[in-house]
Amino acid sequence: MCLIAFAWQQSPQQPLLLIGNRDEFHHRPTRALTDWHAEGHPDLLAGKDLEAGGTWLGVTRDGRFAAVTNIRSPGAAKAPRSRGQLPLDYLLGNLSPAAFLRELHSTLDQYSGFNLLVGDREQLWFLNSQQGQPRQLEAGIYGLSNADLDSPWPKTQCLRNDLAENLNADDQTLFSLLANDQLYADEQLPSTGISLEWERMLSAAFIVGIPEYGTRASSVLRLQADGVIRLTERRFGPLGEAQGETSREWR
Repeated sequence: MCLIAFAWQQSPQQPLLLIGNRDEFHHRPTRALTDWHAEGHPDLLAGKDLEAGGTWLGVTRDGRFAAVTNIRSPGAAKAPRSRGQLPLDYLLGNLSPAAFLRELHSTLDQYSGFNLLVGDREQLWFLNSQQGQPRQLEAGIYGLSNADLDSPWPKTQCLRNDLAENLNADDQTLFSLLANDQLYADEQLPSTGISLEWERMLSAAFIVGIPEYGTRASSVLRLQADGVIRLTERRFGPLGEAQGETSREWR
């Protein structure tokens, strides 16, 4: 994913509410949100990157969840392993969030820069690969894009603040937050080593700037205290063309 806001332990009824957008080149083949029964994992719910085989966001029937974003670093050499494998390895394993990140520490150089969230119903952990130190997240509302957790990028701050004001909202309202295509003034933009033109285009939460690249999917994940898990995905083609919605719920 490229933009996430999430509320952790902010409601006794809903321990996790996570919303996010996946931005990607439109030519990269992708399978829509579904269970992974075909791969022998019917208790995993996630989209699938058909090029490298991993995922960007997923949840299991027993409440394990994971999400990954890249760290923007233009010009960096491509690493041998796909970042999308990281959420998948956690979701299909049985290590605790903390143990998984500790074990991952020795192979960080095998992946291009990433931010990784891994959790279950009891705890949530975060790792920025450039910093290399896993940390358990306290209850709170967070924003994450292609820098560090809660970096002051305008779209990250905006989505986090919007989520804070809409913790009891329905999915339709949450998807409207993710659909925000506002571009920000040049003086508000981060400097990440890409051209100013691309910084402007990527400053929006929902990216529709050029035909070949943009927001491919918006997702809303809810883990409820009563055991209900619901993940909904809306998909988009070039220039924001709607391409369908999938919603799955486990009880």
